Amino acid sequence: MLSSLRSRLILSHMLPLLIIVPLMGIALTYVLETQVLLTSLSNELRGEAVLVAEIARDHADIWRDPAQAQAFVARIKPRLMERVMLVDPAGHLLASSDPADAGRLGQGLDVPTLADALAGRVSTRTVYSQYLAAEVVDASAPVVGPDGQVMGAVRLTHQLTSVYEQFLRLRSLIGGVLAAGLLLGSAVGWVLALNLEQPLRQATEAIHRLASGQELTPLPEQGPAEIRLLLQAFNSLAERLRALEQTRRRLLANLVHELGRPLGALHSAIQALQGGADQDAVLRQELLAGMDGEIGQLRRLLDDLARLSDQVVGTLELSRRPIALNDWLPQVLAPWQVAAQGKGLYWETVLPADLPELEADPDRLAQALGNLLSNAIKYTPTGGTVSIRAQVTEDAVSIRVSDTGPGIAPEEQARIFTPLYRGRSDRRFPQGMGLGLSIARDLVVAHGGRLEVQSTPGQGSHFTIWLPLVPERPVALPT
Repeated sequence: MLSSLRSRLILSHMLPLLIIVPLMGIALTYVLETQVLLTSLSNELRGEAVLVAEIARDHADIWRDPAQAQAFVARIKPRLMERVMLVDPAGHLLASSDPADAGRLGQGLDVPTLADALAGRVSTRTVYSQYLAAEVVDASAPVVGPDGQVMGAVRLTHQLTSVYEQFLRLRSLIGGVLAAGLLLGSAVGWVLALNLEQPLRQATEAIHRLASGQELTPLPEQGPAEIRLLLQAFNSLAERLRALEQTRRRLLANLVHELGRPLGALHSAIQALQGGADQDAVLRQELLAGMDGEIGQLRRLLDDLARLSDQVVGTLELSRRPIALNDWLPQVLAPWQVAAQGKGLYWETVLPADLPELEADPDRLAQALGNLLSNAIKYTPTGGTVSIRAQVTEDAVSIRVSDTGPGIAPEEQARIFTPLYRGRSDRRFPQGMGLGLSIARDLVVAHGGRLEVQSTPGQGSHFTIWLPLVPERPVALPT
């Protein structure tokens, strides 16, 4: 029965009510009966006994004549619900309001409260009367004469039978109220337990589906704050796992595509050479040059994949040293200038003579700049322009790579730095693994800088590297 979370939550909410409410009802009934009703009755009876004693003090004749005593009792009886007795100083019964006591007149009464009263003290007790065969509240008060001597005592008794009837009605009322409260509390506890169990059950079932490899849908984030935080964390985890799965599939598809194309070209060239193409020196040279180019493409692909592992780890280790930009930049740009001019592009560089010296990793920085230049040359049509412009501000240096290629659509500009992202085939980036810009961005960020893009479709693109003049601590890469 208690093997499920629901049953345990319901029991945990209802068990305290099932135990505490009855105990509180019993305690409340006991306190009301013994500490409130009986005490109130005793105090009231005590006050009446004192009042009757004060009246009896002014009638000295009743202590000498039993007939006068019985007449006095008969006069005050209608105003009192209790049984009234007058007792002389020797403890003998002089008069009683109960006709059943007629045979006891003149007899001595052995009652504790009367002994106290004859000793000059007002006394009240709850005792069992063997004569009445019932439990009574007994109050006795002394009657003190003008000389200070005890003339007698007044005894008032009240049977608890009628009080017990009130107790029964009170118990029934308290029991009904407690039963209603117990039912209401149980219903509320049931609902609260189910509301707490439902999101936990949904999260458990979702985790099971996740472990089974099933498709997941976001869970509604409801319930207490801790449960909402748990569901929010699960939804975030599920979304990250979904994104990782999509990235894995996209990576495999890109790998198949990118590896298949150069391998297919190499296989075709090898077949041609095996078929006799090696007999023609010119054709052999062309085939070997093409094979060398495809192998270079494979090497660049492997380099990109190696850089991707750095992104997964989250940080890039830099080997910083002072770099004089006026000497370093021309060396980095020279091979790219040859490549651009070989494609029939115009090459433009604007490098101020007062470029500062930076603390940076020259190889990593050259790789980031090379990725930008490679894209600019690759996607700028023949006759276009590729330009590089450096600039110094108060706290940073910028290197801008501009081209006159097809540009980047606004909706793609926020995604081009995402690993493995490739734009639409009719725009930029229809080929490649989609890692170049992501790696360039992370390399710049590792230097404490930033990489910005400005582009208008049909009017080219501008990528700007911003590097701080004062070196910063290594920066964690975005994941």
